[in-house]
Amino acid sequence: MQEKSLMLAATGDQSEELAGFKQDAYVVIKRNGDAVDFSRSRIESVVRKAMLASDVHANELDEKVTHVTYQTLQVIQEVCPNGGVIHIESIQNCVEKSLMLTGEHDVAHAYILYREKRSQSRQSQASEFVPSIRIKALDGSFKDLDKEGLLHFLKLLAKGLKDVNPVEIMDEAYKNLYDGISYHDLNLALIMVTRPMVEKNPDYSFFAARLLKHRLCEEALTLFQGKAIQLKDPHFDYSKLLSQYIHKGVEYGYLDSKLLEYNFDVLMKAMDCSRDHLLSFFSLQTLYDRYFIHHQDTRMELPQIFFMRVAMGLALNEKNHKEKKAVEYYHLISRLTYMCATPTLFNSGTVRSQLSSCFLMSVEDDLPSIFEHYYKMALISKFAGGIGTSWTKVRANSSWIKGTNGRSSGVVPFLNIADATATAVNQGGKRKGAVCAYIETWHLDIFDFLDLRKNSGDERRRTHDMNTANWIPDLFMKRVHEKGNWTLFSPDDVPNLPHTFGAEFEQHYLKYEEMAREGKILSKTVEATHLWRKMLTMLYETGHPWVTFKCPSNIRNPQQHVGHINSSNLCTEITLNTSPEEIAVCNLGSINLDAHITKAGKVDYTKLKKTIKTAVRMLDNVIELNFYSVDEAKNSNMRHRPVGLGMMGFQDALYQLKIPYDSEEAVSFSDELMEYISYYAIDASIELAKERGAYPSYKGSLWDQGILPIDSIKLLQDNRAKMFPKDETAHLGMDQSSQLDWAEIRQKLKQYGMRNSNVMAIAPTATIANISNVSQSIEPMYMNLAVKSTLSGEFTVVNSHLVKALKAEGLWDDVMVKELKYYNGSIQQIERIPLNIRETFKTAFEVDPSWLIKCASRRQKWIDQSQSLNLYVAGVSGKKLDSIYKLAWKLGLKTTYYLRTVGASDGEKSTIHDGKLNKVTREEKPATDAEFCSIDNPDCESCQ
Repeated sequence: MQEKSLMLAATGDQSEELAGFKQDAYVVIKRNGDAVDFSRSRIESVVRKAMLASDVHANELDEKVTHVTYQTLQVIQEVCPNGGVIHIESIQNCVEKSLMLTGEHDVAHAYILYREKRSQSRQSQASEFVPSIRIKALDGSFKDLDKEGLLHFLKLLAKGLKDVNPVEIMDEAYKNLYDGISYHDLNLALIMVTRPMVEKNPDYSFFAARLLKHRLCEEALTLFQGKAIQLKDPHFDYSKLLSQYIHKGVEYGYLDSKLLEYNFDVLMKAMDCSRDHLLSFFSLQTLYDRYFIHHQDTRMELPQIFFMRVAMGLALNEKNHKEKKAVEYYHLISRLTYMCATPTLFNSGTVRSQLSSCFLMSVEDDLPSIFEHYYKMALISKFAGGIGTSWTKVRANSSWIKGTNGRSSGVVPFLNIADATATAVNQGGKRKGAVCAYIETWHLDIFDFLDLRKNSGDERRRTHDMNTANWIPDLFMKRVHEKGNWTLFSPDDVPNLPHTFGAEFEQHYLKYEEMAREGKILSKTVEATHLWRKMLTMLYETGHPWVTFKCPSNIRNPQQHVGHINSSNLCTEITLNTSPEEIAVCNLGSINLDAHITKAGKVDYTKLKKTIKTAVRMLDNVIELNFYSVDEAKNSNMRHRPVGLGMMGFQDALYQLKIPYDSEEAVSFSDELMEYISYYAIDASIELAKERGAYPSYKGSLWDQGILPIDSIKLLQDNRAKMFPKDETAHLGMDQSSQLDWAEIRQKLKQYGMRNSNVMAIAPTATIANISNVSQSIEPMYMNLAVKSTLSGEFTVVNSHLVKALKAEGLWDDVMVKELKYYNGSIQQIERIPLNIRETFKTAFEVDPSWLIKCASRRQKWIDQSQSLNLYVAGVSGKKLDSIYKLAWKLGLKTTYYLRTVGASDGEKSTIHDGKLNKVTREEKPATDAEFCSIDNPDCESCQ
């Protein structure tokens, strides 16, 4: 963490600056209000005086001064990473902290006493000088700061936020103001002093959002009015700008001209700008940075205009009552009840409306197919699609090439090119290209595939940016269970293995093993347990390849009559057929569960039913409205019409219901909730089939045969029984009970069919969960207090449900905040918190991962696709990983996602003016350097 500064201090080289530190990027505010340039030499002088006052030995003086100075620069860089205005008191706080961090405790003690003495001296003066502050107005003139007027404005802005203190905000901001500060910098100063207060109370995040929203309104109005605007009304109703915005967007070439056909009076009347108050600062900043359409770096959109634009785009194909449907869709997303996936939010209503999240491809074993794949992958990535690709059919290293009579270099060099392509073609300039490569476990290149993400070895045989995943057949798990051997093949010698599964796969595999023993085909035999251990070891060391299961995915596949599933997608929740003629596409959206819990602590199933019905219709509309960059994707989507309705805020719902994640009650709730979602999602698709017709490939599907997702468990159970006839312990351990009466659904299905081949999938929801202020997907809470690093910057995040619970007990105070920081966002060691609260608010690594798997298994009962399931493991061992992933397979999961492990060391802690702990721990990478998914790590992206 401090290697750079320590190295420089040791060498005594004062000429070399701290890496990335630019002192000319900072402006220092003195106590009299003057703004002066930042000077490192002044810090050196202060440190030297403090050292001399504490009788530091002359032989050590220069080295220690250099050491502390560089440490101080590093601390300042952490406090203000992008430069800006910093008060002299803040710099002195940084010096104080640096003295503590470098072990100069006696000097720090003397320095603290000196500062306190000077402070008392200033206060004892008859009248401390209060600097006058002039504001540079938008027209260039200077006006005295009207403190009373500013305070009145802040009070109006804070209306409804009972725990926000506008006086404290203004007083803190005043310290960072200087004479001649610009009007816009004044707004920024207010935001900057509000952000750290979030740790005291989550309401400050919403107050900061209101400050940001006010600035955004002025920015948008400046574009529309053609001149700089200063708004007086903190609650400006901008709904009347919708028509002007749409016309401007079409004129500039950003929006589809079909949006002009709407009746804007109806839409503007429906807009409710007060819903901006639902957005936290994290939410709004994310929308501002990444989602709002802009013109020449000026944001044209405001939050409710953004939501209405998305809704209008999704209602374009509604034949009747288009405005009514647009309003219905607007209400759903603007209330954060349901949220569309990121590509839909990016592109709905635009001239190239690529709205789909996930694309699945498979590569054939010939050069034209391979290089055509790179081209199609680039086109999909360009328009913000995440890609999962099966490379299983590409022949192995040293296999014979008939056309040249030479030997193949295997699949790895081609994967290296795919990795470079994903990096080169980012997602519309908005996020990095995101790709995952899959290979089946019997592939002869499997050991090289496992090493792809290692940081050592031949760089030409590494893929540092592309994700990887194992596509594991049940037969391999059987061999592991039996401690038997496992044979590896080149796919060109075993053409039946890629498209078969279960018991049929085993029959073909045994025949190929016999051919291998006779020396007729290229092969290698290894111990199954050795390969399994290697897979888990690399998963722990590099975070890849992920563990996904081929046979459950295919056996329960509703579309097995027209193909087979060769892999999952980028985030392991999509399980759809692929072929040379079809690139599978899935359209995603997620229900906000937190918004469906009543104040009485019950699930509002009536509201949830209505949400599901509208959401499925929105998702089905995407298929018609979508911009397809490749024909194979359009062919597949139009023929099968799959969608993926998911969820987020599962942990928030548990908090409201007062249910610990690691409990049988949570497992039962997972089952109950997912059954309800499955019931009404299927019902909604049937209703659409009644209105619009069944999807073209419906005939012969499991749906057509009357086999629902809950029924397909029996297919998997029977297959496992065939493969494990003598060992009941290895059979499927999946619960098959149900609570609802499915007779009506079965009857309607028989009569009308399904509009969509697949209806449900639970995606990671990394970004849209942040927009909606909830925990992502089905994840447990990572920390109760943390700094989250994103592409939009760093944000303090505090668990509002915990704050509420502790307030009810009279326990939420400054001491509690500092204890939370000390324990890295955990409350388990804070004994004054009641046990029931500690049980409910366990963080991710405090929940045994078996509970995540049990909850996931109960959901998987009802889902026709899969779910992105991250596994959090503390105290990792080979035995623990072995039991966890075997349990996932036994309980019928189709896929798993990232393995996350506890970091090697606690996050850094720092001090404030009273010397107490004050640093919020960042969400860091695990000790294994395995990347977190999506928004948790700015270098990684997911489909949502």
